[in-house]
Amino acid sequence: MKNNMKKFLLYVLIVAGLVGCKSGDNGQLIGVKDRGLWFDFDPYGMAYIGMGSYQMGPSDQDVFYGLTTQAKTVSVQAFYIDDQEISNNEYRQFVMWVRDSIARRKIVEAGNEDFLYLENEDDPDYRQLNWETKLNWADPNNKEALNDMFLPLGERFYHRKDIDARKLMFEYWWVDLREAAKRVNRPQGLTDRSEFIKKDIINVYPDTLAWIHDFTYSFNEPMTNMYFWHIAYDDYPVVGVTWKQAKAFCIWRTQLMNNFFAMTGNTYVQDFRLPTESEWEYASRGGLASSLYPWGGPYIRNSLGCFLGNFKPMRGNYVVDGGFHSVKTNSYNPNEYGLYCMAGNVSEWTNNAFDESAYNFAHDLNMDYQYDAKENDHSALKRKVLRGGSWKDISWYLQTGTRTYEYQDTAKCYIGFRCVMSYLGRAKGDDL
Repeated sequence: MKNNMKKFLLYVLIVAGLVGCKSGDNGQLIGVKDRGLWFDFDPYGMAYIGMGSYQMGPSDQDVFYGLTTQAKTVSVQAFYIDDQEISNNEYRQFVMWVRDSIARRKIVEAGNEDFLYLENEDDPDYRQLNWETKLNWADPNNKEALNDMFLPLGERFYHRKDIDARKLMFEYWWVDLREAAKRVNRPQGLTDRSEFIKKDIINVYPDTLAWIHDFTYSFNEPMTNMYFWHIAYDDYPVVGVTWKQAKAFCIWRTQLMNNFFAMTGNTYVQDFRLPTESEWEYASRGGLASSLYPWGGPYIRNSLGCFLGNFKPMRGNYVVDGGFHSVKTNSYNPNEYGLYCMAGNVSEWTNNAFDESAYNFAHDLNMDYQYDAKENDHSALKRKVLRGGSWKDISWYLQTGTRTYEYQDTAKCYIGFRCVMSYLGRAKGDDL
């Protein structure tokens, strides 16, 4: 009996040993192996902003006594932010991508499948555009397929065969995580997550006529004619984009990078997005706790008497600060975080909805108030927070704590934007 028991125990130990060797964990909790290493990287053209807390709100008296910028201590996690405003040339890359993707689809619909490849063999119905095949606009075989992308004959000026900007429609998706988190509103037993995948289609071409319709009795036709397209303005901030166009740009930029990472075997990164106003103000202050302006101090001139930003100084002398309309995105000196034109040049869209009392009810952890306004919502619900002031504003709008708004479906010749990306991890150095 004893011998049988010994044999049994020996058998159990051998089996356990074999199982342990096979799994490689020796029966211990060690996590999933072969996960590889991850080192975050600095996205091109972006500056790293470490986590921190600061006193959000006015560093001076609110001249309107509107109490829309009350003081509030908030904490912000680490993130990246564009060190310059999105330029005409950068936004043009988005417009060209939309143009070329539409052209490729039209060529495929005409029967030429050289522009297609199967992305997933398990799902043969999922067909994606092949961007490695060169698009030849002059190819006679493609002429008929692409013909309706150009302006019709009756709308051409001096018979120029220009692209019809009204056709540049971008289809995009995002997951509404906030709606998904509202479990109380979900029907019992709902398991289809497609309900929270949102889709929108938007025209991506900037409103170049904003230079004219924003000002009465002002000659700005030259800016409408050339500002977005001419090489002379490549490095100037893009304007005439709505809040929704700026949001669509961020989604496209995310997919552009993640698609590249997927092809090279790398993991995805956090999404590009518009900054929350707490992130924007934190970055604008440049680590200077009580800074009235991004450059620090209460003055808008340096010790030599030179203006430090592009705005409307004195009694409307637009040129005395070195600007006129907008200026290049890297003009003037950056703040302590290396960010250019956080005050002046163009006002910037943030991701937040505007509410006068937002500081009272928004959380102090990554303060963020969002509302996804629908087309039939009241106009007051379509207000989005603007920060930074612009070339046509007086100095009060340049202050780090000043907040104002514009409607999400409007485009102005003095509003642009920059993108942010949340940092993957807690802080730099944690991944070493």
